[in-house]
Amino acid sequence: MKTITDYDKLIPEGIVFSIRQIHKMGLISESMCKKLIFNKSIEVLKIGSKNYITRQTLIEYLKANTIPAITND
Repeated sequence: MKTITDYDKLIPEGIVFSIRQIHKMGLISESMCKKLIFNKSIEVLKIGSKNYITRQTLIEYLKANTIPAITND
């Protein structure tokens, strides 16, 4: 099945996003983001003491966790 959602258009341009920025986009809550990082379910870029997620990693994670709707094409 093919997904309809185009995350490349939905996610703002940028190289990396903080956990707070991802939360403000309404994509993943801060607590869920932290759980994903702690469980090593998502790749993280650590700069100093801050965690960042690249735009590409975020898109790949969302695509991998999207359940496509059944359509009658």
